[in-house]
Amino acid sequence: MTTRLTPQDTAFYRLESSSNPIHIGSLAIVRNTESGKPVLDYDRLVDVVEARLSLVPRYRHKVCEIPFALGRPVWVEDSAFDITFHVRHSALLSPGTDEQLHELVARLASRPLDPTRPLWEMYLIEGLSDERSAIFTKTHSALVDGDTALEIGHVILDSGASQRRTADDAWVAPHEPSEVELLAGALTHLATQPREAFEVVRDARAVTMMGAASKAVESVVSAVRAATTSTPDSPLNVKTSRDRCLDIVRTELDDYRKIRTKFDCSINDVILAVVTGALRNWLLSRGEALTESTTVRAVVPISVYVEGMDGDQPEPTSEVSSFLIDLPVGEPNPVMRLSHIAHAAEANCKHRRGVRARTLMHLAGFAPASLHAMSVRAASTFAGHTFNLVITNAPGPQLPMYICGARMLETYPVAPLLRNQAASIGITSYDGRVFYGLNADRDAMADIGVLAASVHESMEEMLGACV
Repeated sequence: MTTRLTPQDTAFYRLESSSNPIHIGSLAIVRNTESGKPVLDYDRLVDVVEARLSLVPRYRHKVCEIPFALGRPVWVEDSAFDITFHVRHSALLSPGTDEQLHELVARLASRPLDPTRPLWEMYLIEGLSDERSAIFTKTHSALVDGDTALEIGHVILDSGASQRRTADDAWVAPHEPSEVELLAGALTHLATQPREAFEVVRDARAVTMMGAASKAVESVVSAVRAATTSTPDSPLNVKTSRDRCLDIVRTELDDYRKIRTKFDCSINDVILAVVTGALRNWLLSRGEALTESTTVRAVVPISVYVEGMDGDQPEPTSEVSSFLIDLPVGEPNPVMRLSHIAHAAEANCKHRRGVRARTLMHLAGFAPASLHAMSVRAASTFAGHTFNLVITNAPGPQLPMYICGARMLETYPVAPLLRNQAASIGITSYDGRVFYGLNADRDAMADIGVLAASVHESMEEMLGACV
């Protein structure tokens, strides 16, 4: 059975390049011993993932292009699907440090997924100190839409140490369509969709006409954009390399609640204010000249979930929202920074742009990875030259979750870098804490550790203003 990629899925699939892999990453740290014995091993993880693939059937599908580019690509079940190709085993030299883990995850995040196979990978990483293990998952953004397809991390987690039972998966390797069959199916589809057929012909004609002039046109467009954009200049916008670096931050949810109560704002406002203070300190550490009017423009998705960060499950909704917000990094007063952000967020919520996500009406348990994937998709609706940074913020449950009986201690999103974006900031709340995943280009932001340390400095500054 084949399913045609949606226009947005297709855009994400074709957006990827060797220096810009567009996959959503998720890093979970688990306590992997109970009564001195290991709880989670590779074979057990493979069994659980395989048993639950029926809940995310697209994870057995790969992308096939239509011959002669006659229409959008299609999802096709992989007849040679091999679970051990996708679920992999790695280890640090015990006792591995957090820094060594971050270096390994950064290298894994730097590698594009194999386009000839289903677009996801999962790694069990053993050898961490303090009897811990890690699971790093990366899934192409074209695969997770929050509507017909969720991120696999949503289905392998349980709310208790005992694994929930799922229905037996009777999957049988299907017949894969040949190129002739794909072409015939595309022609039949175009015959019933004249508008799409016109677009295929138009695009093909445009490619032919552009020819060698395409580079010149691209240069002109870039020059016009540079001359007309009002996006603040920032070291956050550079041509990216193929390599990434990663750092993480752990903070306490109660600290955000304290600040929210003091200044009568939302948890989301407080998080953005903390990030703004951290960006300010990082820019100053680089010797950047800041004035009171200096800003960093961010795309902030998931605004409709701000109350979910307060420790309860998010209220059901039918859309994921994104808006542009100018973070006042030039403002030295933390209270004024928070005030600016709260007013801007309130104004934007009245005119937000939404991306439909009907399945969110039925999400239960732990789904931040799916929400982060949707955040990136929502952010992509803005032209790349109109913002400096993407900040994704997805709430999680405030009760412990388990993977194969191993308690999850921490979870960090690893959001991709969009084109000419030197960094992305992903934030997830879980079990009384708020976790930051800072993914950055290794060449442009080798000082990502300074930004991570600045998050703590900014939080202390905000808490100091509460006294």
